[in-house]
Amino acid sequence: MQVELNNLGRWLQHARKRLLVIVEGRDTAGKGGVISAISETLSPRQCRTVALGKPSEREQGEWYFQRYMTHLPSAGEIVLFDRSWYNRAGVEAVMGFCTPQQTDDFLKQAPVLERLLVDDGLLLFKYWLTVDQQQQEERFAERAEDPLKQWKLSPIDLEARQHYEDYGRARDRMLAHTHTKQAPWTLVDFNDQRRGRLTLIRHLLDHLPDVTVPAKELQFPAVKGGLKEERFDWKLKPIKSL
Repeated sequence: MQVELNNLGRWLQHARKRLLVIVEGRDTAGKGGVISAISETLSPRQCRTVALGKPSEREQGEWYFQRYMTHLPSAGEIVLFDRSWYNRAGVEAVMGFCTPQQTDDFLKQAPVLERLLVDDGLLLFKYWLTVDQQQQEERFAERAEDPLKQWKLSPIDLEARQHYEDYGRARDRMLAHTHTKQAPWTLVDFNDQRRGRLTLIRHLLDHLPDVTVPAKELQFPAVKGGLKEERFDWKLKPIKSL
């Protein structure tokens, strides 16, 4: 599938298409992992990951969607949203970071915005990664014990553990309002993250044109004068290798 993803990248550049993939789901679902699986063999000049933090004071005074607009892809680009404007229907609504009226307004506006983007030619895919609470708790425990993963835990994550059903109700309401013909949601089982990643990427590839744009053939003539060692005539030298 990595070869197919690279073929997709060449087709997007050739056809000057824009691809936006929104990845949403509960904490520990595996959003970062699947985004890495998509992007790891693609050029970082073409494929970007967007994971916005808490809005600044200035951003809080703007139209809610405004800070996301500058991150949308240009022609030939792929943008992967690790969480997105759907925070307003999820964590913000459940944890009280926005008012009920703000959530209501968002649920009315999001489908309109997405229809405008799709009508303008944006290729938009929205994925929700599903995970059971038992599996989620095991992953939380693993993060707490692994010093290389502890950065993934925050006080909000720990508090949110008590709101599993609240998040489920918020998710269902979000899906009911924003699952549209122009911008449908796709739910992917991520209780097994490896299988989930394969399933999501396969779905993405199967729902985009299967067009192979041949890679440019590169010629590698022999280097004139033979191969050289890298030498330094100045005082700086490489540090000793381990």
